[in-house]
Amino acid sequence: MAELNIKGRSFLTLRDFTPEEIEGLLDLAVKLKEKKKRGIFGTTLARKNIALIFEKSSTRTRCAFTVGARDEGGFPEYLGVNDIQLGSKESVEDTARVLGRMFDGIEFRGFKQSTVEALAKYSGVPVWNGLTDDFHPTQILADFMTMREHLGALKGKKFCFLGDGRNNMANSLMVGCGKMGIDLVIIAPRELWPEPALVEECRGYAAEAGSVILFSESTDAVSDADVIYTDVWASMGEEAKAAEREALLRPYQVNAELMKKTGKSSTIFMHCLPAIKGKEVTEEVFESAQSVVFDEAENRMHTIKAVMVATLGDYQPMPEEIVRGGFPDDFDPMGRPGCEGPECGSPEEKAPFITKPCAKGDGPVMELQ
Repeated sequence: MAELNIKGRSFLTLRDFTPEEIEGLLDLAVKLKEKKKRGIFGTTLARKNIALIFEKSSTRTRCAFTVGARDEGGFPEYLGVNDIQLGSKESVEDTARVLGRMFDGIEFRGFKQSTVEALAKYSGVPVWNGLTDDFHPTQILADFMTMREHLGALKGKKFCFLGDGRNNMANSLMVGCGKMGIDLVIIAPRELWPEPALVEECRGYAAEAGSVILFSESTDAVSDADVIYTDVWASMGEEAKAAEREALLRPYQVNAELMKKTGKSSTIFMHCLPAIKGKEVTEEVFESAQSVVFDEAENRMHTIKAVMVATLGDYQPMPEEIVRGGFPDDFDPMGRPGCEGPECGSPEEKAPFITKPCAKGDGPVMELQ
């Protein structure tokens, strides 16, 4: 497992992290996923209160932060756009200073990158970017974890993104792929290519990692691709531009013909979801054996959990673990073997979690590695 020491830091964009740190987060996510599959739940976030601020609606991000925090003993609190006065009656800076005195960590999903940056600057606690108009870094971690699971490695793979090359996904993929040595090709109309300044920055990352970032208006550029990726043609807040974007991007739809252009049966299809099937991707490709979109969606939870554990928790060595599930009828949660007295309580009153070490007596300890 790659060395990782980022406790106390915010997670605003992958620009702020080295390739080794990104690799370390992926390794930690794999470890946490394996433990969850075995029914092992940690306490790395025990007694940590986590604010989840959402200006934009969400399925995967909200659920991933909520479940991930609870799996590790944390207490997530959802704060919707109508629940707090962020940026309206109260400045972002003042809200940050209030929340930082009450919460141990803050997630933000909304519009402006400047808002999540202000929360990080003024709150004094780790802040995590769940999505802004500019960047979506937690999605990239899930994408890379999924690539490792299906392709075995990141470095040297060819990754093709088709669609709006100026959106938060394209921006984040340029940063992430550049740092991790993945060859990225953004395939889009020239008017939807990213900002030149960011392109130059990310090409610097790619040069250090031995990869390239290229742009094309031709779908023939998908030849030999290991990954085909797309996103909705109009992001949240851009619904008024939907018809204009569809006219521009219809030739870039991911369909069976485009997948064949890769020349590989091993190419995987990815999408950050939600997908508008029949627009950016056909139902046929979305439901095909090459599609790994639901592995990708699940990995949002494991990678987000890794970010919270690494920046707020204490994961190495892993602290006390909680085992969810059944236990013998004579099990005493206080650690006394064969307890049958009234002080043990009824089976219904026994906690549905078993912790270690024993709190009393010489009873057996449930040890899981």
